[in-house]
Formats: sequence, structure tokens, C-alpha cells
Amino acid sequence: MNRNLLLISNSTNAGEEYLGWPRPVIKEFLEEVGAKRVLFIPYAGVNLSDKGLQASFDAYEARVKAVYAELGFDLYSIHKEDNPVEAVEKAEAVAIGGGNTFHLVYMMQQTGIMKAIKQRILEGMPYMGWSAGSNVACPSLRTTNDMPIIEPISFNCLNVIPFQINPHYLDAHPDGHGGETREQRINEFTAVNPNMLVAGLREACYFRVKGNHLQHFGERSLRIFKDGKEAWEVQSGEDLQFLMEK
Repeated sequence: MNRNLLLISNSTNAGEEYLGWPRPVIKEFLEEVGAKRVLFIPYAGVNLSDKGLQASFDAYEARVKAVYAELGFDLYSIHKEDNPVEAVEKAEAVAIGGGNTFHLVYMMQQTGIMKAIKQRILEGMPYMGWSAGSNVACPSLRTTNDMPIIEPISFNCLNVIPFQINPHYLDAHPDGHGGETREQRINEFTAVNPNMLVAGLREACYFRVKGNHLQHFGERSLRIFKDGKEAWEVQSGEDLQFLMEK
């Protein structure tokens, strides 16, 4: 597979500007792949305006476009394209922003771009995503943290990596909270899906995929979940190729 992926856990750390911490990472990625124009998929951004979804998509595009322009790249949004599939087929690179994964998947399926983006990724088109945009690179959306605000045709996603990501992974269990921890929820998933590994991707961390080679970057470790085995930590720089084996 000729994959070229940048999968980021989160867009913004507390107290930082929007897309603050990953700006150097995004710039390095786009310069490496030689892309100048990026097609943006804003469909996860459903509440960025009180004037409806289209206004939210407009606001999301403007927000991300300003950051990419500062980095020296042009960004344009698919929601303004007359033919979304054709826009994907002609794109130099694609970026998918975070927000609600269920709505994102719903829109990607309704517009037909789920299949189109997957095909382009397998042909080598550079792809980047953060939060929900990382979730949809997985086989399914079933390890998202989001509320199912809309029902997609299926939970199936791009399936351009063979494992699941849980972005924004947290170890915390707040005082007074009687519900399950994130780890318990993921263990529920692996119990029902024993052949699927899950990577808990903590804040300010990301995956880089080149072909079949996977690397993890960031100051925080990665937490791996597998059915029948206690979850374990992997540090940046350690071998992760076991995640790429189906």
C-alpha cells in the first residue's frame, strides 16, 4: 500500500491557539509530500455557528484556512464543491478536522467521498486528520468518544490502517464520577472484537504512516489494548509494526 498518512490526536492543547501545537507537524508533512493545496472535509464541525450546518462548515473552513495560510498552504472546503467525489479525485491532499465522528461518517457516506478518499489514499494521496479525522482512518468509528447524534449507513470507515484509534485518550477517573473509565470502555470493545487492537492516542501525539511503516511521535506514551491481555504502554520510537499486521 502506498499510504502517506498523518493522524493527530487533538487539534488544540489547553491555553493554546487553535491547531497550535501541531502546526510544525502539519507544515513538515505537507512540505515532505509536496502538496500546496489541501481539500478540507468540515463535516464533523456541527456547532460552530448558530445559523445552521452550512454556516458551521463555513466557519470551520475559515478557521482552518487561516492556519494553513499562515503555514504557506491553500485550503478549500469540500462543502462548497459542486461534485464532492470529483473534488476528491482531483485533490493534491485531504485534511479532515475533528468534531463529531458520527456526523462526519454520515456525511462522508452520503456524499460518496468515503470510497473516493480511500481509493486516493491507496494510490498515494497524502491524508491528514485530527481527532475525528484520525478515527475515520480506522476500520470503523466504534472507538470514538462522541455521542451518536445521527445514524450513518454503517460504522465502517476508510479502513486504511488495520487497528483502531481512541483519540484524546485519558487515564483519569474524576472524583465522584460513577461511570466507566476510558480504559474500561475500550476493554468492552476488545472483548466484543477480540481480533482488533486499539491504540489510546494521548493529547499532543500523532501517528505517521508511510507505506506499511508506522511511527508514533509525542511526549506522552501510547496505550495499547488487546483482548485477554492487560493494556500496556509504548514509548515514541519503539517498534509499532505489530499494529499494522491484520
